[in-house]
Amino acid sequence: MLVLLCVGAAVSAPLPALARPAPGVTHHEFTAGAGLTADVVEVDLTQPGARLALLTPGVLTARAPVATLADRAGATAAINGDFFDIDGTGAPTGAAVSGGRPLKSAEPLGRRQAPQVRGAGPEHVLAVGEDGVVRVDRLSLAAEARGPRGPLRVRALNQLAVPADGIGIVTPDWGDVDRGRTLCGSDTDPAAPCAADRWELRLRAGRVVAAGTPAGGRLAPDELALVGRDQGAATLRDIRVGESVQVSYGLTASSGVAVQEAVGATPVLRDGQPVDGLGPTGRASRSAVGLSADGRHVRLVTVDGNEETDAGPTLAELAAILRDIGSDDAVNLDGGGSSTLVFRAPGAPAASIVNSPSGSAPRAVANGLGVLTGPSNGT
Repeated sequence: MLVLLCVGAAVSAPLPALARPAPGVTHHEFTAGAGLTADVVEVDLTQPGARLALLTPGVLTARAPVATLADRAGATAAINGDFFDIDGTGAPTGAAVSGGRPLKSAEPLGRRQAPQVRGAGPEHVLAVGEDGVVRVDRLSLAAEARGPRGPLRVRALNQLAVPADGIGIVTPDWGDVDRGRTLCGSDTDPAAPCAADRWELRLRAGRVVAAGTPAGGRLAPDELALVGRDQGAATLRDIRVGESVQVSYGLTASSGVAVQEAVGATPVLRDGQPVDGLGPTGRASRSAVGLSADGRHVRLVTVDGNEETDAGPTLAELAAILRDIGSDDAVNLDGGGSSTLVFRAPGAPAASIVNSPSGSAPRAVANGLGVLTGPSNGT
């Protein structure tokens, strides 16, 4: 039985499961010290059919409430995912993988909207490997493009911020938002002006079918675009409609294990110890995921703010909570008004929110992490 500790408390006590809708999935709630309320969904991934999946609204620049994402996927439980470009494109800021398919690479460090944590880079993710193990990993972009006059330096995949002088790949997964917006801001300042020179090539079957200023609208399923800023734009301008451009891309995991699902996340606990540099300030409602040492037991956790002050835990306190409930490694997800945990009780037709989000209404978010149970892929 899971033993849950209150932060700063001298004793611990086991809590009964509030609900168990499927084998290996259990919801608990507890007080985490100083009036903080926490909810946790435990998932035993050794149970047949139990698995984690990235939940999305369909494209990277769309948003939906966590409960909606969960119900669309038939998830037993779900938690909000990565930080996202809330006032801009709506796209998540970290790398993302769904069903083994790379959706996007991570933004430059200066454009990642997660809190800065020592030793945590923008490429960090919570990943489900092809071996079924959930781990904290890093995903880096591995992309190649070759035009009629030589190689092209590609530095982004469906990123909301293509690096200065760079070229980015945009696929239909991006959605309808103007692709030119990915060429605005600087590597360190989102509010910096758009690049003076912006250019786009649209490709189909390895050939350029259109060239010009980047535009909005969904790319066709068999299309992709190359967008460039400044020097990158100048390189793309030299390529004409009808010429051949060959593009390949993927995300490489530092663990060496191929990734099936991934969401951008910030490590806060490693080997049972809080990471260095987690400060004592900066309070907010938090969402997090804790992992057992074998990566087969997962805890989805939200910690809500004190009812009187609406001030949630610091990252240091969050790490302590995750450690005290038995996590070996853990990551921080988007928080504040995004922090949402949903759970589908036994016999319920839909998922319900079990924590107390700080907003007046459930926030629409860029993605989430869902708990799926039962047969997969129709098997």
